[in-house]
Amino acid sequence: MSDKPIILVTNDDGLNAKGIKALVAMVKGFGDIYVVAPNRSNSGKSNSITVEVPIRIKKVRDEENLHIYSCKGTPVDCVKLALNKILPRTPDFLVSGINHGANTSVSVLYSGTMGATIEGCLNGIPSIGYSLNDFSADADFSQSIKYGRKIFANLLEKGLERSVCLNVNFPKGDINGIRVCRQADGRWKEEFDHRQDPFGGDYYWLTGYFKNAEPNAEETDEWAINNGYASVVPTKIDMTAHQLVEDLKTWDYEVED
Repeated sequence: MSDKPIILVTNDDGLNAKGIKALVAMVKGFGDIYVVAPNRSNSGKSNSITVEVPIRIKKVRDEENLHIYSCKGTPVDCVKLALNKILPRTPDFLVSGINHGANTSVSVLYSGTMGATIEGCLNGIPSIGYSLNDFSADADFSQSIKYGRKIFANLLEKGLERSVCLNVNFPKGDINGIRVCRQADGRWKEEFDHRQDPFGGDYYWLTGYFKNAEPNAEETDEWAINNGYASVVPTKIDMTAHQLVEDLKTWDYEVED
C-alpha cells in the first residue's frame, strides 16, 4: 500500500462536470487520488442517501495516483461507498466540488457539494467543499484552482478541528484574495413556474431568488464573493443553539395527568 496521503474527491454535478476535473487538477501531486462521484447531476441533494433501491458503482479508470469510479447514487452515497467498499483505508482528506454555482449562506443546507463535505467531516476526515459563483457548464476554473490549491496546502499543514469542515466559495472572474468569513444571513424566496402537460396535467418548475438580509456586512461569505474575494467559512456539524440551552431549562415541563 502506498504511503502517500489518500485524497477522496467527489461532487454533486456529476463525474463529467468540468468542475470536478478542475478539482482533480487542484489536488494533483498532493497524494493518491480516488474520485468517486455521481454518474449524473445530483444538485440540491444535501445529505440525502439512497435506501429504497440498490446503488451501482463501476470503475472508470485506474492509473498511477488516480482512480476514478462512477456511482448511481447521491454525493453522500459516494462518500459512504468509498469509505466502506472502495478505498484501501480511511482517506487523509476529502474535497468536494468544484460546484458550478455558489454555496454561500443558507445554500449550505441544500448543497450536495457540502452534503458530501459534511459526510467526510462526520467520519473525522479533514474536508473542504469548493464552489464557483458561475453556473455555466464551461465555467473558467483557472482562478479557483490557483486559490483553492493554496487553501488545500494550508489544510495539509495546519489540519482542522474535528467536526469542522470548510465551505469555500470563489467569485466569477479574477480573485482579489481570500477572506475568512461567516455565513451570511439570507434565504431563498421560492417561486414556482406553473405549466401544463399535453394532457392537461399541472406541473411546476422551481425558480426563485436569493434574498440577502445583510448585503453590506463585509464579514460574510456573500459580501466576499460579490466583491471579488474567495470566502472560507468554517462550518460545524453541531447545530445546537448552545446559547439557548440554559434558558430552555427554565421552561415549565411539568405535564398534568
